[in-house]
Amino acid sequence: MLHSVLHGDRTERPPILIAHGLFGSARNWGVIAKRLGDDRQVIAVDMRNHGSSRWDDTHGYHDLAEDLAEVIDHHGGAADVVGHSMGGKAAMTLALRHPRLVNRLLVGDIAPVAYGHSQSHLIEAMRAVDPTALKTRSDGDAALRDAVPEAGVRAFLLQSLDLKEQRWRLNLDVLDAEMEQIVGWPGIEADSSVPTLFLAGAESDYVAPEARGPVKQLFPKARFAKIPGAGHWLHAEKPREFEATVRAFLNA
Repeated sequence: MLHSVLHGDRTERPPILIAHGLFGSARNWGVIAKRLGDDRQVIAVDMRNHGSSRWDDTHGYHDLAEDLAEVIDHHGGAADVVGHSMGGKAAMTLALRHPRLVNRLLVGDIAPVAYGHSQSHLIEAMRAVDPTALKTRSDGDAALRDAVPEAGVRAFLLQSLDLKEQRWRLNLDVLDAEMEQIVGWPGIEADSSVPTLFLAGAESDYVAPEARGPVKQLFPKARFAKIPGAGHWLHAEKPREFEATVRAFLNA
């Protein structure tokens, strides 16, 4: 089963399951998960091939959805699900394949469509860094700087650098090999009546107007909202606004 970090106590309310995006981990969501855990249990997972979860040879959305289903079954059989980017696609696949497991669904800045941009250049940047030669995270930042000029992106990637074990906590080879699936969409022939909120960053172009058709076809009850001033990493850029929106939607 996926490695999970629990926050808060189990209550009569369904737990909140958080599924992170590509190159992320449960620890990226620690502050928000802890705050949301003030009145119920929150389960933040490391997706397969990330963090402390197992490494597998596949990374398709059917696989990721089954991983999430196993966690929810283990923790009571139903959950409110929050998924960002890759985790949002996994959460959508879960709601379409196993609607009984999902009470409410919040999808962070992603749509059920294929995207044209690959993230393999970031994998190449991480591959070019020798973790055994690094003593501090600042060393890692310096080693990535030429290939990854954005300081925020470097800081995000470096959260998956394990200095003690001298390795990346990412299965870079499989993520690279499966990149077409990760940026794609499996094309599921189903629809879900699960109440769903597609929450986008107002400065992001990941949920374009033309994506609303595919969204409504799969999730007829879908609603849309944006967080002003936020980009794709809306939960990191506007954590208070993100948290407030999650609470309002899940408590509706």
